[in-house]
Amino acid sequence: MDSSQSTALGGNGGSGGNGTLVSQTNDMTASAAGADDSMQKLSQVSNSIQKTLGLIHQLYLTVSTFNAAFQMPLLQRMYFILILFLNGLVVELDNMVKLAEKCNIQVPMEVVNLIDDGKNPDEFTKDVINSCIAKNQITKGKTDALKSLRKNLLEELEQNFPDEVETFRESRAAAAAELKRQAQAQSALPNGDVRVKSEH
Repeated sequence: MDSSQSTALGGNGGSGGNGTLVSQTNDMTASAAGADDSMQKLSQVSNSIQKTLGLIHQLYLTVSTFNAAFQMPLLQRMYFILILFLNGLVVELDNMVKLAEKCNIQVPMEVVNLIDDGKNPDEFTKDVINSCIAKNQITKGKTDALKSLRKNLLEELEQNFPDEVETFRESRAAAAAELKRQAQAQSALPNGDVRVKSEH
């Protein structure tokens, strides 16, 4: 055990554990930090979008409420206000592009097309789930058919070749026991502890 693990375990030499808890905790901490970093970047992009929408709204209000007959003396001043809004909009759009490059979020084109068509993107999710359910049912039907075929074949073989079927079943049981033993041996650590998979 290196000094960092010893320190992380409170300097007690890892009593009650063998150091794997520390590496799993570090992995989970790193993935949590990565998730927090990703969420922070996403939040920054979201804030930039909100600022951009606010600037566009202010620009719209300024332009739509302009009345040339009453506000001609203010035209020069409004020109500068519009320039400021447009400059702010360009800066915010540039900032949004830079922030978006740091976010690795992939949106299916079908969702973008649905949004362009003015539809709810939840419809895409519903369609995907329904499609998965349908494919799952088809696969389950195939699996059940193969299980039924296997059962019928074994019954027919047992009637015609009982000795061979008994040998087959014994070899299958031995192979299954060997696979189970190997799986347990791979998950066991040198000191007898069992390696636990971390959930992400």
